[in-house]
Amino acid sequence: ISPALAGYAAQSLEVLFLKYSRDDERQADHLGLGYMVRQGYDPREMPRVFETLRRVSQAQGGGRVPGWLSTHPTEDERIRTISGEVAGIGGDFSDRTVNREEYVWTLDHVVFGENPRDGYFVGTTFVQPDLGIQIRFPEGWKASNERSAVLAVSPNQDALVRVTLSGQGSAQAAAQQFFAQEGIQAGQSLQGPSGVTAVSRVFGLQGTDAGDLQGIATFAEQGGKVYQILGVTRTQNWQRYEDALAGSVATFGPVTDRRRLDVQPKRLEIVTLPAAMTLEEFSRRYPSTVDLSTLAIINQADAETRFAAGEEVKRVVGGELPS
Repeated sequence: ISPALAGYAAQSLEVLFLKYSRDDERQADHLGLGYMVRQGYDPREMPRVFETLRRVSQAQGGGRVPGWLSTHPTEDERIRTISGEVAGIGGDFSDRTVNREEYVWTLDHVVFGENPRDGYFVGTTFVQPDLGIQIRFPEGWKASNERSAVLAVSPNQDALVRVTLSGQGSAQAAAQQFFAQEGIQAGQSLQGPSGVTAVSRVFGLQGTDAGDLQGIATFAEQGGKVYQILGVTRTQNWQRYEDALAGSVATFGPVTDRRRLDVQPKRLEIVTLPAAMTLEEFSRRYPSTVDLSTLAIINQADAETRFAAGEEVKRVVGGELPS
């Protein structure tokens, strides 16, 4: 079976499990607590970290994998476990180090959230500004920007569009290598994406763990690199997805809009308050490029929290993406 498609089922038709087990996560939490205690830090701060993670998860719409499929313990479980361990340590923690002010200033100007220089989405269009490429995925498909590929999966998880670097010197050489692989049956030639040198053909692949597959393999040259764009589904679903796959693959091409090429990431900025104020007052006086609920999470606060004069408060600046 083609190495290029060997992981197709695992990547698009199966539930993606996280790398580490629940026991690994519990052990990491336990060891982290031990390191804090031995280094003289206040362990009571650790449950607050998981509380922040819980708020992040809730803000994302509870987007974690359902509990019966997840390989990570929930934040609620981690809070209960660590709080119990802290209570079990006993003793007076009042002389323990928190060192918030010094730590907060190490965060000044760090990137907040995903860095758009690594690729970002505008609606269903993926843009990679450093490589100068873009592609539009079908409406309603779940897209993901991974380290070595960008891909989108259909709502029923039975079709996939995936873009990677081919490693070959030309589109023709990449196509020859792909179609020479065992099990790949080359079909009709197609017109490739406009504006780039490309080779595009329908293909079939039988006997995979996901069943018999059919798709479009396109190899396109852009900016001195060669890209492989695959649109794949099971053979029995080909007629249903053919137009969507072909339409998406055909949108691959160069980015010419300077607004899309010149994007910069959001960054944290630390503000020392000149006077006491609530988070809402802070957000009005020091505007951020994130909403108030996000501002509350990163400051472990809520809209009614009142910060003291001289306290360091985080805001987020820059990073606006073009429409």
